[in-house]
Amino acid sequence: MRMPRRGLVIQARTRWLLVGLALLFSLVLLMYLLECAPQTDGNGSLPGVVGETMGKEYYQALLQEQEEHYQNRATSLKRQIAQLKQELQEMSDKLKSLQEKKSPKVNGMNYQGTKEQTSNDLLEFLHSQIDKAEVSVGAKLPSEYGVIPFESFTSMKVFQLEMGLTRHPEEKPVRKDKRDELVEVIEAGLEVINNPDEEDGQDEDDGVGDRQLYSENDFIEGYYRTERDKGTQYELFYKKMDGMEYRHVTLFRPFGPLMKVKSETIDISRSIINVIVPLAGRTEAFAQFMQNFRDVCIHQDKRVHLTVVYFGQDGLSEVKSILESVARETDFNNYTLVSLNEEFNRGRGLDMGARAWEKGEVLMFFCDVDVYFTAEFLNSCRLNAEPGKKVFYPVVFSLYNPAIVYANQEIPPPVEQQLVHKKDSGFWRDFGFGMTCQYRTDFLTVGGFDLEVKGWGGEDVHLYRKYLHGELVVVRTPVPGLFHLWHEKHCADELTPEQYRMCIQSKAMNEASHSHLGMLVFREEIEAHLRKQAYRTNSEAAG
Repeated sequence: MRMPRRGLVIQARTRWLLVGLALLFSLVLLMYLLECAPQTDGNGSLPGVVGETMGKEYYQALLQEQEEHYQNRATSLKRQIAQLKQELQEMSDKLKSLQEKKSPKVNGMNYQGTKEQTSNDLLEFLHSQIDKAEVSVGAKLPSEYGVIPFESFTSMKVFQLEMGLTRHPEEKPVRKDKRDELVEVIEAGLEVINNPDEEDGQDEDDGVGDRQLYSENDFIEGYYRTERDKGTQYELFYKKMDGMEYRHVTLFRPFGPLMKVKSETIDISRSIINVIVPLAGRTEAFAQFMQNFRDVCIHQDKRVHLTVVYFGQDGLSEVKSILESVARETDFNNYTLVSLNEEFNRGRGLDMGARAWEKGEVLMFFCDVDVYFTAEFLNSCRLNAEPGKKVFYPVVFSLYNPAIVYANQEIPPPVEQQLVHKKDSGFWRDFGFGMTCQYRTDFLTVGGFDLEVKGWGGEDVHLYRKYLHGELVVVRTPVPGLFHLWHEKHCADELTPEQYRMCIQSKAMNEASHSHLGMLVFREEIEAHLRKQAYRTNSEAAG
């Protein structure tokens, strides 16, 4: 547990007192050595009879004077040392008493003992850490680099952004301390749900007397992030298999015991998502997108509206035909097609899609035609966006070029089989902010996209920064149910230098993993080595 400020002050004073005592003892020893050293007074070397008769008496008087001076000095130092020891003992007793009061045993979420036994200073310190952290209120940040992203996890896997060259985008929590931490957090969330605070009587949002008991099997997903000067925040979601309501628990560990921040019930059964897709050409990709949309949104979720904003006339009739075909086959009519006879502009397309909705408030998912998502992602979208409070910026898992990833196969496997979180199959696109879930009123309140941005890239970062400068909480985390499918990328000459650099960077990172790119770079060396090996084998066989 982190020491409260008063305890830190006492601890600091104790250290300084010990240092002071050491310096005083050193000073006493030094003075003693100096004062006991032989003196070089002139009378000590008087020649003849005078030196012989007066030397003894002189030295006796001098030694007596030095002895008295030493005794007085020693008495003074002993008095100071005694005072310092007494003050040190008093501080030590106070510190020990304070530590005994501020170290209660923790059982689950509650401190044992009475409230009188719990130190007010400690509780004030812990609550001050929660107040300072970005738990329920957003923090104004200067840029996108100031955001501390969440890591997401289930009961079996952790999805992490920080990989380096050894860690994987998806892996089991290998370290025991990490496993124990996540198990403790999940159980603590269950305790909050199943055992509401006695002083509240029940959860603030639970108005029924008969509550369902939740278990570890009901845990769906969670997010955590650590602010190094405050503590760790946890967002946990639980759901019964036969219901549509989710239980959301926020916990905070302010470098001490876990503390409950809030517990609430979220009903997403009537939450409609308006999926907005800007498009120009690329009809084959749109046909593939609609196949995924049909399987997930129409057959499984059934609470989705699709808005397609199409630029230009080339390919428009094919897009209409695809939409009408899906509508006939599935009896799905919750879609809108907006046609703009102008040059493609992603920000303009999303802005038009948001304003085309005329039924009041709605949750919007800004999506691209190359994105594949699952029904679980749609629920994550609903759970992590809240009007006037939170916007959701999931980190997409971007797939590499299948021609490189599956070069040892004659043809790449179907798309559904490529959707795996492996180091050689893709990466977390943590530099992209294009896929986002936010409510229409929040989007309009911040002013929407910067429509002056032309061509590829940049518009999503501008919108992201607007939210960082506001009061809303930005939830940024990798999501396992959201994939960006690989496609050939062309960087136009008309782009600004900054946009062109971003485009080339994205193009390079989308091709293959570090190891696969390395194999391509050294392909000639590898082929030369294989030829030498084959030549050596043939020579030995001939000989």
